[in-house]
Parts: sequence; C-alpha cells; structure tokens
Amino acid sequence: MAATDSGYTQDEYIQTERSTPTRYASRVSYDRAAVHAVIDEALVCHVGFIRDGAPVVLPTVHARNGDTLYIHGSSGGRFSLLDGEPVGVTITLIDGLVFARSWLHHSAPYRSVVIHGTARVVRSEEEKLSAMAALIDHVAEGRSKDTRPATRKELAKTAIVAIELAEVSLKARGSHIGEEPEDVGLPYWAGHIPLRLTAGAPVPDENLAQGVRIPDYLVGYSRGGIQA
Repeated sequence: MAATDSGYTQDEYIQTERSTPTRYASRVSYDRAAVHAVIDEALVCHVGFIRDGAPVVLPTVHARNGDTLYIHGSSGGRFSLLDGEPVGVTITLIDGLVFARSWLHHSAPYRSVVIHGTARVVRSEEEKLSAMAALIDHVAEGRSKDTRPATRKELAKTAIVAIELAEVSLKARGSHIGEEPEDVGLPYWAGHIPLRLTAGAPVPDENLAQGVRIPDYLVGYSRGGIQA
C-alpha cells in the first residue's frame, strides 16, 4: 500500500526508528483509526521540547483535524517559540487498575499515543480560527457554532501550534494480570478495577440569560468508554 506525504499508508502510520518501542512490541499499533480514537477521546496532552538546554514537558489541550494535531497556548508563552523545533507529544488514557498477587505485576490498562514531529506556529488567521474552532469542538461537538468566535485581539493573545501526524504509534495494555505461575495460589486478592471519566450534571452559570436552555450536546456528556 503506497505511503502518503503525511507519513502513513491508507490505514496505518509508517513505522520509523523513533516510533518503534524498545519494550512490549506486541502492544504497539500504527492503525490510524485507533490512534485517532485515542487523540479524539482525550482532553489533555503533554508536549515535550528543549528550552535553554533543558527538557520541558507542559500539559495543554489539543484537537485533531485530519492528520494535523493542534495544541493551544498563549502568545506570551513557550509554545509560541517552538516554530520549526522538534517536539514530542504524549496522549494517555487510563482505563483501569490491575491488582496482582505480587508487587511487580501491579499495572494499569491504558491507551497511549506518542507523536514525534516538528512544531509549526500557526500564522494564518484563517487556519488559526479553524484550529480554535476545532479545539472548542473537541471538548463538545458543535460548541464552536454555539458561542461567540474569537476577536482579532483574542487571536493575537493565543498561540496555536500545529504538528503533523507522521511518526506516530499507539501502545495499549488490557486488563489481564501478568502473574508468576507459582504465585497464582497465594492468598491475596487479584483482579482489576475499571476506571472511567464521568461527568456530573451541567451546572448553569448564575448570570445565564433568561430563556437560555442547556444544549443537547451537554446532556449526558461523556468522553467515550473503557477499552480494556
């Protein structure tokens, strides 16, 4: 299957030296749909880069538009200085806790995407607006059309960084227990506890204009389910 300029075949990202794990290779996937599902469900990503000769890792919000990842920051912050620099991005979902009979085999079901790429600070006003809309819709689909768009002054205060999804891998662990055969008969509880991000009932702002109803997309709000 032929590769595209973005670093993937029709169904999978191309495996590279940097996207090849050094441990648990059987847990790794380059499936584009599976990668996108994790990116789209998660609310937070962590961005790593070098600043003044030292490593920095910062959390932020993100959104995906096709095979471009957008991250959000302030025009006065460090993300605004990343244009053309190498970055690493991790996005992780914890789906549970695994309790084994031994210390070593305690673990957690997870899905984690690792992205290697080059940062591009978005300069175009059109792309910036599109990226900001994607960031809002990432939190709640349809929200960008249900709120006031950013003004030029607000755009100037905002830094949007784009990273092309080319060198990407997904690593996942299920809820199984890796146990030593001789430990199976020990009198200790073993199993797993599923974890899920749950949302409470929406709480309206005390200054909400009269007659404004809660949008349908916020009723029963959720971020996907457990993939153990």
